[in-house]
Amino acid sequence: MKLLPRAATFAAVTFCAGALANAATLNLNPAVPQDLQGRAMVQPIPVQNQNASPSVQVPAGDAAVEQQAEATADPKPEYASLSEAVDSQEEAVALEDDRELRCLATGVYYEARSEPLSGQLAVADVILNRSTSGRFPGSVCSVITQRGQFSFVRGGKLPKAPDNAQWRRAMAVAQVARKNLWESPAGDALYFHARYVSPNFGRATVATVGNHVFYR
Repeated sequence: MKLLPRAATFAAVTFCAGALANAATLNLNPAVPQDLQGRAMVQPIPVQNQNASPSVQVPAGDAAVEQQAEATADPKPEYASLSEAVDSQEEAVALEDDRELRCLATGVYYEARSEPLSGQLAVADVILNRSTSGRFPGSVCSVITQRGQFSFVRGGKLPKAPDNAQWRRAMAVAQVARKNLWESPAGDALYFHARYVSPNFGRATVATVGNHVFYR
């Protein structure tokens, strides 16, 4: 007769334990969605990697290419004077195989070797301006050897380059002009002549530098 209370007690304990176990899995918060068994469906919270680099949006198309080119391009050196810029171009003297540079230096030497550096640079820029204008031949050497343009040219051939300080300076000035290391006083001029000449060009005067007048 004593077995019945024990059995009832055991059943009651088992029922309570089962209820507690089920209660642990029940979702008591109605705001959280449940599955068919009444279990809460909780979405996992993504863990951010604190060491990850922040994402950067790179612009597409030509803008991205231009930005990359600007970031990788070497900055243009700055000089306190034109003389300093010319003196920095010692390597230009060694570029004897650069035909275009030699042609440009030849124009500077024979047209302006006795002029100040600014006048020599202006002559160099006139030659360069012609080569890119579309109104003259498309290379420096072709501009220099164009018939009837420069009196020192004979039969379409350039005179032999001398070996002196003035030639080396002309090579350096030509390099400064080609690299655009110093702003030319002649701007976008395409013509020049000595001040003692009056050809009546009828063109706009850009500048007068040394003994030359420059025109657009």
